[in-house]
Amino acid sequence: MSDYQAKPPRGIDAVGASEEGASVYELIRDDIISGRLKANARLVVADLAKRHHSSSNPVREALQLLRGEGFVTLVPNRGARVRAIDQDFVRDIYEIGVALEPRFTRWFVRMATPADIAGLERLQQAMEANDFADPVLHSDLDTEFHTLMYERHYNRLATEIWWKNREVLRAVTRGYNFTLARRAQLMREHRRLIELIRQGDADGAAALIEQHVEGAGQHVLEQLRASTAALAG
Repeated sequence: MSDYQAKPPRGIDAVGASEEGASVYELIRDDIISGRLKANARLVVADLAKRHHSSSNPVREALQLLRGEGFVTLVPNRGARVRAIDQDFVRDIYEIGVALEPRFTRWFVRMATPADIAGLERLQQAMEANDFADPVLHSDLDTEFHTLMYERHYNRLATEIWWKNREVLRAVTRGYNFTLARRAQLMREHRRLIELIRQGDADGAAALIEQHVEGAGQHVLEQLRASTAALAG
């Protein structure tokens, strides 16, 4: 697997925590996604600090971050609990992308430079060369592809929301595989998107990116349903 990792848009902190808080956050999030921490499990600061050889403050930092991402719920007088990673959770996350990315794309097309288009071409060629052989590399390149389009958008809050929700979705779906049909469709849509940007067709590019993000979200839901059914069987 590649050690390449996509970087967040400029000016956005990838995690937003101290070094130790970020480390504990990664560990707890991985426990939730993997199922080691079950849905509705109570998250006790002292227990988590002991488990991850940490003090209580980094654990509290981590829980606040996880709450912001939707992995954890905090109920007054009842403490923190694990939220179920179910179809509703995934739907809510990807629908944010469906709402934001067409607006970002329409704006990008109107200000894209030849250097921007060359950057998209470079990333697309790298994805095609990888051909999904290294799924982590594909995910990072795909994230960089979309980040190149959105990172200069004037609405920094919206950009940060997009980034963090995309990272949540990437974390949840990292064990899923693309079908051959979905792989081919993704590459076709990327190629068509670059062409629309080159032509300056903002409306066409925005419509395509909405279809692209909606299709990705539906594919994830299908994978989640299949995984849930397999576990139930």
